[in-house]
Amino acid sequence: MKEKIRIAAGQGFWGDLLDAPVRQVEGGPIDYLMLDYLAEVTMSIMQKQKSRDPNAGYAKDFVPLIRRILPTCVEKGIKVTANAGGVNVRGCADAVIQVARELGFAGKVRIGIVTGDDIMSRLDELLSRGIELRNMDTGEPLATVRDKIQSANAYLGAWPMVDALNQGAQIVITGRATDTGLTLAPMIHEFGWPEDDWNRLAAGTIAGHIIECGAQASGGNCQYEWRSIPNLADVGFPIVEASPDGTFVVTKHERTGGWIIIPAIKEQLVYEMGDPHEYITPDCVADFTTIRLEYEGRDRVRVYGVEGRPATEFLKVSISYSAGFKAVGTLVYSWPDAYDKAQLADRILRARLDRLGLKFDQVLTEFVGVNATHGPLAGPPRADIPEVQLRVGVRGQDRSAVERFTKEIAPLILTGPPAVTGFAGGRPKVEEIVAYWPALIPKEEIRPVVEVLDA
Repeated sequence: MKEKIRIAAGQGFWGDLLDAPVRQVEGGPIDYLMLDYLAEVTMSIMQKQKSRDPNAGYAKDFVPLIRRILPTCVEKGIKVTANAGGVNVRGCADAVIQVARELGFAGKVRIGIVTGDDIMSRLDELLSRGIELRNMDTGEPLATVRDKIQSANAYLGAWPMVDALNQGAQIVITGRATDTGLTLAPMIHEFGWPEDDWNRLAAGTIAGHIIECGAQASGGNCQYEWRSIPNLADVGFPIVEASPDGTFVVTKHERTGGWIIIPAIKEQLVYEMGDPHEYITPDCVADFTTIRLEYEGRDRVRVYGVEGRPATEFLKVSISYSAGFKAVGTLVYSWPDAYDKAQLADRILRARLDRLGLKFDQVLTEFVGVNATHGPLAGPPRADIPEVQLRVGVRGQDRSAVERFTKEIAPLILTGPPAVTGFAGGRPKVEEIVAYWPALIPKEEIRPVVEVLDA
């Protein structure tokens, strides 16, 4: 058993800094590179891509990244865990295998794939057996939106990835796995933690939670003394140095920007936390109130004391469904009386929409520069506001009504209040609304499948 392993975060979401994983691999010693690509809405985007092209449906950025880093990973023995597979895990793995062969690593790299999270094709069968997949927020049964569903994926935990690592995989690709599992799996694999060692599993889960959003734990999006954060242009992504006893240190490569400090770690800990006593994952329930933090040196925060409890009998299911259409239009009004002009333009627009008989589920107006970020402010806005952006959005089930709304913004330029600008982007675009439906499913209904393929 190793005395310590270093797990580096390389992506906090699909679209994060493209060179961050490269710098993690080349910037200093690491054992694992963790790449988190998936968010709830990402699955529906990938499902749409796959419906148009059966070879699509995964994070395409992952493949050219592997081309850049695979030689170094092979040389240094760095392993990769990534949920880049989206809704086409095998397609992603095939593309990676092709890259490995082109780079001359045939027979030298093993690719692990984890599937079984996608239950889209099983929905009718599950519903027919009384598994209602009720919305966790509203209690409604999934049957109420069955005809609108775009994607449905259960969150898998760390253990299928552990299985792949135990079989010798150097790169493990999953679909909808928990963000925390990408970091926890290497710890279980290296240290041999049993399935009921709840405190250590909770510690590994919290380690994964701290680094799952990439540089958000190392200075990015940090509220604490943000003017003092050094060199964010060259921000270093976080690294977990984990020990067999479940304690770990959060750090980063030397000579990189950003910082590793307790206030920044605390900000990340409360991100999407929910009940601090019950942070529920497929692998365990972690108690955030037991976390202890202390400095171990510059850019080194030690985390210890974590306690956990047994996992629940359910997995969370992330379901997306079509919920109508929307469009957002903007105009900018300038001083003097910028706010008054924007308010008048809003009244004119709404009157014209009423005259046309257009019906929407919602019409939302924001005055950017006055109330868009923090809502209505106490007292009247200053009279000398130099500019105000009028931002009006509509949503509804009738696409034609939303389309007509988009044609009513530009006329305000010559038929509304004076001193307007900011329409260079052209007519607003109609977009489909993808809504989120969280549900629970008994664990026994989900059977993860693990395969390890030679390149």
